[in-house]
Amino acid sequence: MHHGDKKRLAAQAALQCIKPGVVLGVGTGSTVNLLIDELPTVRDQIQAVVASSKATEERLRKLNFEVTPLNQAGSIDLYIDGADEANKHFHLIKGGGGALTREKVLAGAAREFVCIIDDSKWVGVLGAFPLPVEVIPMARSFVSRQFVKNRGQPVLRQDFVTDNGNEVIDVYNLQITNPVEMENRFNQIPGIVTVGIFAQRPADRILMATKNGVQEMTRK
Repeated sequence: MHHGDKKRLAAQAALQCIKPGVVLGVGTGSTVNLLIDELPTVRDQIQAVVASSKATEERLRKLNFEVTPLNQAGSIDLYIDGADEANKHFHLIKGGGGALTREKVLAGAAREFVCIIDDSKWVGVLGAFPLPVEVIPMARSFVSRQFVKNRGQPVLRQDFVTDNGNEVIDVYNLQITNPVEMENRFNQIPGIVTVGIFAQRPADRILMATKNGVQEMTRK
């Protein structure tokens, strides 16, 4: 099965999670874009929709959805997003698209976080995918040095600015054997806005598309 077809399967499976009256948070990225394109079919069930990026907001608006700011929405019933890596503890690496901060905020505000992936994103240990880190620009080299001390290789993402006006460093060669501890530790470094480890607040459900269809996993 083609890669794009798997993504579409995962996106379609996520539609089943949308129940009448839902306040829906929508993630960012190629898999989520396929979900957004299907959302008009369940429009009448969605009470409000909150976007995790300007790109997602634009895509929703083009389909005539009114996008509610999170401050106005309060809490979110259901947040649907993709991931760059996921493990059996439902810990994720996110931020390949650079929207990690707003994504983490929406995941934190959500009662349920459903992650949609294809099986190429399923890993034993996180970290083969370089860890995205949003930093305020003046702290870039200070933060990079902290990652070097942790045996990571920080690389500034070229010609990229986040929706919050910050920069992204992608850190290579990290073996993230204890994601919760590492997320905690890196969160303490001044100048880091967000690290792309989603382990404090893991996914509640993962819908993973495989060549044999979509496998649904729920965190115990």
